Amino acid sequence: MNEEKVLELYGLDPDTKHRQQIRELLQQEIENQEAVDHEYLKTLCILLFCIGNVEDTVLIWQAKRKNQDTGSYIDVQLLCGAGYEKTVTYLEQKDGDQVREQLNYLRQCEPYDFVDFSKEEWVSYYKQYYEEP
Repeated sequence: MNEEKVLELYGLDPDTKHRQQIRELLQQEIENQEAVDHEYLKTLCILLFCIGNVEDTVLIWQAKRKNQDTGSYIDVQLLCGAGYEKTVTYLEQKDGDQVREQLNYLRQCEPYDFVDFSKEEWVSYYKQYYEEP
């Protein structure tokens, strides 16, 4: 599968009933060490961002941390499809080194990347990026 096929299948603003399937595709792509083009990985993260379920932030973080390229390629805002505050609150209630690392990262990025953060503006940006009406 690639980004064109996944967008054709689910659209940029997918129905929540497809969330688990998208999560499974993202997990497979995170584990795919042979992938060199990360557009598909980013597209899956965008789909989960659009769905906006706070629990997906940890999986998107795993995608962002897959390697140095994905760390730069996957926008930090994609971690907050449920909103910045809701995501931080969710992470504060969880345990683990990975969660603490993500929480610290988000807090460091807040003054720069989350000023006037608007999920709707980011979705609009991605629609333009993928040339969707």
